[in-house]
Amino acid sequence: MSVTQLRASSPFPPPPQRVTSDTLLQKKLARQPIAALTAYDYPTARLVDEAGIDMVLVGDSLGMVLLGYENTLPVTMDEMLHHTRAVARAVRRAFLVADMPYGSYHASARVAIQNALRLMKEAGAQAVKIEGGSVRARLVERLTDAEVPVVAHIGLTPQSVHSMGGYRVQGKSLVAFKRLSADARALEDAGAIAIVLEGIPRELAASITAESGIPTIGIGAGPDCDGEILVFHDLFNLTFSPPAKFTRQYADGAAFFSSALAHYRDDVSARNFPSDAESYHLPREVHAALEATRPHARKA
Repeated sequence: MSVTQLRASSPFPPPPQRVTSDTLLQKKLARQPIAALTAYDYPTARLVDEAGIDMVLVGDSLGMVLLGYENTLPVTMDEMLHHTRAVARAVRRAFLVADMPYGSYHASARVAIQNALRLMKEAGAQAVKIEGGSVRARLVERLTDAEVPVVAHIGLTPQSVHSMGGYRVQGKSLVAFKRLSADARALEDAGAIAIVLEGIPRELAASITAESGIPTIGIGAGPDCDGEILVFHDLFNLTFSPPAKFTRQYADGAAFFSSALAHYRDDVSARNFPSDAESYHLPREVHAALEATRPHARKA
C-alpha cells in the first residue's frame, strides 16, 4: 500500500499544512495579505492558530500585557523560552516567531547565536525577531549562517525606547525616510526572511514594501504592507491602557470578563453556586448504609 493510500485510509484527519517562510514569500508575490498576531500562552495560541492566522509572534510585549512591566526591557530569555514553549505546544499551522529580548543579542554575535538557537531548539520557534536597522545586518548574516531564520524589525523599535526618547513615529523627515529605506535593504541583503515595519508613515512603508523582495509586516505602518500584526490583547481591550492610533478593538474582552466575574462573585455570595446539579453524590447503596448506621433521633 502506498503512502497516499495509507493516508487516505487513516481514521484521523491529516494535520494542517504548516506555514513556512516560503509560504509567506509566496503570499507576498501573489499579493495575498499576511495575517499575524501575538500569542503568549497555550489557550490563546490555540485560538489564534485555529482561526487561520498565518504568523504567530511570541513578542516581548508579553512583559507589558502579561507581566505588568512598564516596557519590554526587563523581559528575560527565561521568560521568552517559557512562553514560547507554551505557544509552540498549541500551534499546528501558523509560522511561529519568537522575539529575542533586550540584551540577548546586543553583547556579541556568539551570545546572540546561542540564545537564538535556544529559542528554536528548546522552545520550538521557527524564526527569531530582532530589532534594529543596518547596525544589525552583520548579526542577521551570522544568524542566517547558523541556519536561524531572522525576522527584522525597524522603525519604532520598543527596545530602543530610551534612545528614541519615547514611543514616537519614526521616518518622518527626508533623512529618516532614506535611512530606514537603507536599513530595510541592508537587512534583506543580509538574509532576513521578513521585516516588521512599526510606527512609520504609510508612504514610507509603501515604498519599502514595493522595493523589498521579502514580506513586510506592518504595525502602525498603514495598509500597504504585505501583512499586518497586532498585539492580541489590543484586539480585545485587555491592555488597561489607552489604545494606540493604529489598533482596532474587535471585542470588549475587559467588559466581558468583568461581567462574568461579577456574576460569579454574586452567585457564590448568594449560595447559588454550586448547585445540587453541579455536585457529586454518593452511590445510593453507600448512602443507605450510612443512614443505617446513624443513631435514630430520640423520641419525644
